[in-house]
Amino acid sequence: MIRLARTSDGPRLRQIEAAAGEPFRELDMARIADDTPPTLETLAVYIDDGRCWVHTEDEVVSSYLIADVVDGYAHVEQVSVHPDYSGRRIGAALITQLDGWARDRGLAGLTLTTYRDVPWNAPYYNRLGFETVDEPTAGLGAIRRHEALNGLDEWPRVAMRRAFT
Repeated sequence: MIRLARTSDGPRLRQIEAAAGEPFRELDMARIADDTPPTLETLAVYIDDGRCWVHTEDEVVSSYLIADVVDGYAHVEQVSVHPDYSGRRIGAALITQLDGWARDRGLAGLTLTTYRDVPWNAPYYNRLGFETVDEPTAGLGAIRRHEALNGLDEWPRVAMRRAFT
């Protein structure tokens, strides 16, 4: 089941984020695995604004997605699935939820930034219909510059878009 997140979900979302980072260690990306999850205050902004969804299974929150609006697109700020729930297409279901939210608001599609060579990143999003953006819009470009300033470009990153037709 997918629902809007509640403030009480915040601590669990931080746990999910930490757990979802662990597989990066196997790719020699320990710095990503060690990244601090979003603060409760940051999560509360998304939750209060209705831009955070969770997937629950037997009333346990397994995964979440937070979104922004960037240049007329719904931007996937973060989507994380707890490793105990991986391989069940939960991430795809959360993306589908965001897709409907974006369409209801007349947005042009979805965007995200991600690691080019991590199997559960860009290759996965390609399978979901996202395409690499060679020349990002102003807002998406600003996100990429911010990521680079924070050292995320130590590994190749890309901006991606799935436009509505």
